[in-house]
Amino acid sequence: MAIEYGESDLRVRYEKYRRILDNLTIMDDIFMRNVLNQPACTEYLLQIIMQNEELKLLDCMVQKDFKNLQGRSVYMDCVAQDTEKCRYDVEVQQDNGGASFKRARYHSSLMDMHSLEPGQNFDGLPEHFVIFITREDVLGSGLQIYHADRILRETGEDFSDDSHIIYVNAAIQDDTRLGRLMHDLFCKHADDMYSEVLAKRVKELKETERGVEHMCRAMDELYHEGKEEGRNEGKREMALSMAEMGISAEKIAQAAKESVSLVRQWISEGAVPVK
Repeated sequence: MAIEYGESDLRVRYEKYRRILDNLTIMDDIFMRNVLNQPACTEYLLQIIMQNEELKLLDCMVQKDFKNLQGRSVYMDCVAQDTEKCRYDVEVQQDNGGASFKRARYHSSLMDMHSLEPGQNFDGLPEHFVIFITREDVLGSGLQIYHADRILRETGEDFSDDSHIIYVNAAIQDDTRLGRLMHDLFCKHADDMYSEVLAKRVKELKETERGVEHMCRAMDELYHEGKEEGRNEGKREMALSMAEMGISAEKIAQAAKESVSLVRQWISEGAVPVK
């Protein structure tokens, strides 16, 4: 989205963004994206979580849109692939609700759905890991890391489908490599971090003119997206209210200046009978 620099309140917003930036950590979504979009940072994080110093990434992408034409699509925080063709979805979650077991299952299914070409044999499915890093201990057993894999209930043997879910409890910040990584995710300042890799990126984003400008632009884009979402939500609420009054989707579309198909989608999602 293009930023309109002629707006009179732009300078005021940028000053606000700079104050916000000073308090952001990698646990905050917008800052996390701009740290993990550097492959070296994502690679370092995965090396520690996977306990594999040899792990090397071929590519990584933040805010990857996994589309589902038959149902709900998902933006994944950070999706990466290593040199062994193993895939990773790293999700950083501030609240427990965003790290539910069924959400992890859905992310796992979408990764599979986007892994094979038409006609490709199922044996071509790559191994993948869905990793949730959570502020609190979601599973509640006091552990630092949890590995969820399928097993055969009757024998206790692994059901080796190469699909894995990992939960990392960021509340435990002990003197282990994983604990120090979790500590770094909560640091506001690069000088307080253990990792040189992460500290270098945090310093760049917070302490250089170029990095600060980049983050201010990113926050301003988020600001404009929020305004647009607010306008759309207002139109959606209006559409639902008009539908409940028995007004047709066509007339609602004219009033909202939106397509009839979008209005019908809003009405369908709101469980209001379509006229």
